[in-house]
Amino acid sequence: MAFSQLFSSYSLPGGLALKNRLVMAPMTRCFADDGLAPTPTMADYYRARADAGLIVTEATLIEPEAQGYPGTPGIYTERQVSAWAQVVDAVHSAGGRIFCQLWHTGRMAHSHYTGSRPVAPSPVGMDGPLPRAADLSYEVPRALEMDDIEKLLEAYAKAARNAMEAGFDGIELHGANGYLIDQFLHQQTNRRTDAYGGSPVKRARFALETLDHVISATGSYPVGIRLSPQAYINLEYTSGDEDTFDYLLAQLGRKELAYVHVAAFDGQQRYDYLGGRPVDFVRKRYRGTVIGSGGYSPDSAEADLKQGTVDLVAFGRPFIANPDLVRLIRNGGDLLPYEEAMLGSLK
Repeated sequence: MAFSQLFSSYSLPGGLALKNRLVMAPMTRCFADDGLAPTPTMADYYRARADAGLIVTEATLIEPEAQGYPGTPGIYTERQVSAWAQVVDAVHSAGGRIFCQLWHTGRMAHSHYTGSRPVAPSPVGMDGPLPRAADLSYEVPRALEMDDIEKLLEAYAKAARNAMEAGFDGIELHGANGYLIDQFLHQQTNRRTDAYGGSPVKRARFALETLDHVISATGSYPVGIRLSPQAYINLEYTSGDEDTFDYLLAQLGRKELAYVHVAAFDGQQRYDYLGGRPVDFVRKRYRGTVIGSGGYSPDSAEADLKQGTVDLVAFGRPFIANPDLVRLIRNGGDLLPYEEAMLGSLK
């Protein structure tokens, strides 16, 4: 069969069975209602893509202060949890599996949405206007105090428990793309000299403690994490950042994780300081389940699966353009190309 690897079944650590190795990548769509709860239209959107082996939701806020974009859903109120349960039921009714991606934007948050100054590892702001919001510019964040960090760890744990209550099959921590967890992992945004900064071990501490709190709160519930060691968006690489990821990945290998998901716009791009592609960097250091993402075609996905570089492959924009992406790939159909105008509607 064409794409025999892509359409083979796979079991995540812990035993959750996936019917194929195609993952729908998390993609921020900004279609939540005024209370940041998912809508029935969003349930239809996810259900239409339930042929994927696994769906990872759009990034989902763990608390009100985490918001940096309009219309992004949360999972910290009862109404949000109830609305997510309807999304999960829709996906399950179509035979799908779905994880909730937990998110805090850190310095990318804005007082326009939260009513308070954003928080981050260090008071290092972004330059320029906010995306998807007219006339708003980034603010300089307040550095997190120790008490703040403890509250955030509990917020992540509570959001994970809420995801369990909503019926999700598992969760993914958003530790990539320059958001809060990633801000701790990179020197440009982490200039702390306390227990959470100043060395690879200390810069990795927040990510590892967040995982520990979530795993402790949810028991055997599947938990994955998304990482971007290449610092390709929302922050800049600093020499030595790779040492933090060396340490982090070694520690992740000692935990009972569902997977490590490597985030990228272009998964084939190579970085000298990583010794090649980000997914190769991760695979060499982490022997558990790896999800590759970023500009994959069915052919390149099949090749990486055959080589054992990845265990699953995430597709993003092709799933926006083609709700029936899995069927089209399986049957050799023509894929509708993604266009930016498609972001204006959920289909």
